[in-house]
Amino acid sequence: MHQRSLQRSLRSPSSTGGRGSSGRMFFVAGAKNTAGSGGGSERRSIYQKFREVDLLDKKKTVTALKPGEDRAILLGLGMILSSVMLYFVLGITILRSYAESVWTEEGVCVVLNATVTADVNCSYSCGSDCWRVSKYPCLQVYVSLNNTGRVSRLSHNEETQDSSSECFYVPRCQKDSAAMHVVIMNISERLKVNTQVTCYYDPSEQQETVLLTRLYDHGVLFHSLLWPSCMLAGGALIIMMVKLTQYLSRLCEEINKIKR
Repeated sequence: MHQRSLQRSLRSPSSTGGRGSSGRMFFVAGAKNTAGSGGGSERRSIYQKFREVDLLDKKKTVTALKPGEDRAILLGLGMILSSVMLYFVLGITILRSYAESVWTEEGVCVVLNATVTADVNCSYSCGSDCWRVSKYPCLQVYVSLNNTGRVSRLSHNEETQDSSSECFYVPRCQKDSAAMHVVIMNISERLKVNTQVTCYYDPSEQQETVLLTRLYDHGVLFHSLLWPSCMLAGGALIIMMVKLTQYLSRLCEEINKIKR
């Protein structure tokens, strides 16, 4: 009996120590597994955070670009509409006058005579519903066209021809008639010095009068149509660039989706 109890007492520490070591190994493995699973979840949460930040940045970029694109398209459309309105205004003013003018051919005129014939009455405004009469001298100029012996009366431009069929130049009516007389006499002296001038005539000879200058010649017509054309081209270019940017953005998104 005493021998059996002694053997049991000798075996008990080893068996107790075996259970303690296995328990310690279980807790260590469990701690390792818990730590491993916690690290993986942390990595996944960090990845999700970065992913959310990336998507948020993309959404912010899209929302920031969308109003800018809309404003650019509105700017382009506004430029196009403005150019169309300018074309309409120019069409009923400059283009119409240019097309209706019969003095289309350019020639050389030799001044034969430039004399002041008589005084012409004109009226000027002195206030609201107030008009007064003044006078200016009528200068008549006759020229020989292209040295052909054809004698024609010379007028300053289309407006002068419409307002007065006899006088070369119609000054702006004002109270001081002496100032208008000085202007007319200076023109007369210049024509007497420069006897050979460039003029415009009607090739169909329906108008016997020739013009010294045209209100709307090729240069004026070109410069008048240049700016509306530039505005129209600029507006169309802005819209095309915005549409091209949107197309390239959609194309890049589709390529990224295919790569994923």
